[in-house]
Amino acid sequence: MSTLHLAILAPFIGALIIPFWALHIKRVHSGWIVFAIPLALFIYFLGFLSTTSSGQTVQETINWVPSLGINFTAYIDGLSLLFALLISGVGALVVLYSIFYLDKKKESLHQFYVYLLMFMGAMVGVVLSDNLIVLYIFWELTSLASALLISYWYGRKKSIYGAQKSMLITVFGGFSMLAGFCLLYGVSGTFSIRELIAQADIIAASSVFIPAMILVLLGAFTKSAQFPFHIWLPDAMEAPTPVSAYLHSATMVKAGIYLVARLTPLFAGGAQWFWIITIVGLVTLLWGSLSAVRQKDLKGILAYSTISQLGMIMLLLGLGSAAYYVDSDQAAAYYSVATVAAVLHLINHATFKGSLFMAVGIIDHETGTRDIRKLGGLMAIMPVTFTVSLIGLAAMAGLPPFNGFISKEMFFTGMLHAITLEGFNMGTWAVLIPIIAWIASIFTFLYCGILFIKTFLGTYTPEKHEKKAHEAPIGMLISPILLASLVVVFGFFPNLLSDSIIKPAVTSIMPALSTNASFDISLSMFHGFNLELFMTIGVVVGAISLLLLMKKWQSLQLYQRERDPLNVVYDRGLDGLISGSQFVTRLQMTGLLRDYFSYMITFIVFILTYTAIKYGAFIFGVSHTAPIPIYVWVLTVIFITATISILFIRKRMTLIIMVGILGFLMALFFVIFRAPDLALTQLLVETVSILLFMLAFYHLPELPKETAKQSLVTRNVVISVAVGSLVTLMGISSFIMGSDLNLASVSEYFIQNSKELGGGYNMVNVILVDFRGLDTILEGLVLAIAALSVVAMIKLRFKGGEDT
Repeated sequence: MSTLHLAILAPFIGALIIPFWALHIKRVHSGWIVFAIPLALFIYFLGFLSTTSSGQTVQETINWVPSLGINFTAYIDGLSLLFALLISGVGALVVLYSIFYLDKKKESLHQFYVYLLMFMGAMVGVVLSDNLIVLYIFWELTSLASALLISYWYGRKKSIYGAQKSMLITVFGGFSMLAGFCLLYGVSGTFSIRELIAQADIIAASSVFIPAMILVLLGAFTKSAQFPFHIWLPDAMEAPTPVSAYLHSATMVKAGIYLVARLTPLFAGGAQWFWIITIVGLVTLLWGSLSAVRQKDLKGILAYSTISQLGMIMLLLGLGSAAYYVDSDQAAAYYSVATVAAVLHLINHATFKGSLFMAVGIIDHETGTRDIRKLGGLMAIMPVTFTVSLIGLAAMAGLPPFNGFISKEMFFTGMLHAITLEGFNMGTWAVLIPIIAWIASIFTFLYCGILFIKTFLGTYTPEKHEKKAHEAPIGMLISPILLASLVVVFGFFPNLLSDSIIKPAVTSIMPALSTNASFDISLSMFHGFNLELFMTIGVVVGAISLLLLMKKWQSLQLYQRERDPLNVVYDRGLDGLISGSQFVTRLQMTGLLRDYFSYMITFIVFILTYTAIKYGAFIFGVSHTAPIPIYVWVLTVIFITATISILFIRKRMTLIIMVGILGFLMALFFVIFRAPDLALTQLLVETVSILLFMLAFYHLPELPKETAKQSLVTRNVVISVAVGSLVTLMGISSFIMGSDLNLASVSEYFIQNSKELGGGYNMVNVILVDFRGLDTILEGLVLAIAALSVVAMIKLRFKGGEDT
């Protein structure tokens, strides 16, 4: 096993160790052990910077199911390394923050850290996996671990609600994504992302290109909280603040961003990719910023701001894909500015949003409230938290000299480039993209201003707080201070990461840029008095104007509605799903075995008939037949007569005997057609079955005297005739039997391979033991589980009897 695979598995190994550590070694806080894992991973991944910055990649493979093209392939390039550093670096700071944030005496910390490590390992697995199926497995593990973390305080109804919502929405997207992966495999014959990108032209020409794209994007949009799937993210804020700072600002919500960026070389050849991502990102950006203004909870504001910022990054990736439509290297570099801005803002967002979540957690921890209507005047009481928040909010609002200003300026540049895009039939409508983006930026500045003013300025009202406000201990301040420091450092030294991280990530998204001599990344705080700068000034003026007029518009009903209206759609849809499933359950689960058999047999008849008709399986006519002896005709008449007589028998014992006669007649047919082993098996099984039936039915009450309903009789007759007719038609069909069609019979395979592969001459036994070995083992497992369940219920019954 390579070190890359060990890096992926390290958090899972840690998750296994933590419960034993917490149980037996209580003197040392388990958080310090957990802290060492992401810190070690961060240092380990830093060692790949020189490799990726030189344009090289690292790939390690462990064969898993090679016959299906499923291998555990770990792959590092500029993009995956960027995300691995974010996951491990921010993860280390979050764990350090949680050590001082969560109460060791009141909280089940071992559970928290197990869930957190599960999530960390799953995210590392997502960004380092080259195989789509392995990526999907880790993808769903992130949803599971996220739901466990959101519901960590499971005594709160809102926590359970938020966890359920996040699980339902993201898993729905995950299943859709898996379907898209399967479509891609059907066209290309591979699950490898590298090999899929190499076949991009073939896949683009396929009829499943658009369906596969839409299904994959559903997975990305649900995970990254894009409109209209964004509604799970605000409710996920019921999780502890370290979870919000990690999952919902730096990692989980970025998984969808990663998937879009990773598959851009595969799908960007179609204009649909550009349109879908651009429109969804633009709508999410605007909707998130508008919704954030209406929130009264600090984490609620940050939640919707995260949605807005994710929409911004998604919009930039969509616009950046336009570079795939141009032939000129210079034009490609021109349009790639949006992709550079997306990667840059991805890093910036992780720094300023992580610090803001931690600062909000400190405010909640030290005052007992996150309601901005109860806060105010904390600037003098919590000066360090105030400074961290000021830096983070200024960066998010896009003010100099912080890193958010640089990415915001590049964002405006990318939006202005959209006006000049050719090949998309946009016309004058293209001007709407920068206009809407500019309006959304005004509201971004506005909610940053509201959060800052309502929390730190104004009058301090301690009577509205549950606790006496004071500054947090130094241990809780270290992580947000480090993140805020990065905001300042990346602002004053913007090219610090240009060649080492940003450029390798961009060239991973757009491989053609790696050979483009004109492509270079040079970031600076000031680019002169250009249109982008005037757009920023307009944002500041517009937002400040709204802040000054806040008393006039904050009484609007729209502002008073904090809850997203799309939640109504989700709640009603979930209620409808539950009531619908209950209706179907009541309709299906009648408690009558005959109904269950009717449902199953009807479905089998329908699907087999449909398949046979679709593929023309009902082909009749045989060119040669063997002579049928008279005794076979006699046995056949007896068999049919015995079968029909069952319909008119009312006595149980007589009915069982008649069924046994049919079984013995079948054994006689086996003897006639030279299958003595089957005949012996049939005789033994039939004898034991008859004895058991007679023993069981002898103690049952008499059959009811009332006559069955005519509808029930009609249903049974229709089903019986349908089953009999279908089996008869399939039995005499030349297509099914392979007669006169030169079709290879499946029996020939077993005849030729039973001895060589199974080591036996009895073909039936070899099929059961070897060729169907796994199936047989699972059948035995099911029987064992059923037996254990029966034993457990019997013991519980006896125990209950003794107690009573």
